[in-house]
Amino acid sequence: MPYPKVSIRFCTRCKWNLRSSWYLQELLQTFGDHIGEISLIPGETGEFRVVGQLDESSDEISIWDRKLDGGFPDTKFLKQRVRTLLFHDKVSVGKHIERTGQRETLVSSDECKTCQEL
Repeated sequence: MPYPKVSIRFCTRCKWNLRSSWYLQELLQTFGDHIGEISLIPGETGEFRVVGQLDESSDEISIWDRKLDGGFPDTKFLKQRVRTLLFHDKVSVGKHIERTGQRETLVSSDECKTCQEL
């Protein structure tokens, strides 16, 4: 398997499939030449996590966890985290992503009503 790789784990009951696909497309467009694999994995109820792995012998790196980080990330912020945690800031991703401003980092912090009813 090629490395580094990113996995997006998401709850299908919450209908986060399209959101997950969108993040996949954004990461692939930005890191396409540098990333070995990006995958979508149906996960547990209410789960939305983005994890990475540098190589087959390394531990999984938590890039984003909806429950811990308080919602869904803005793609700019997610790309910054991937760049920092997987590439140690060595990959050039464009000036608009490299800028750090006081902008919101979340797209949404809404809970999944379907999963709350379970």
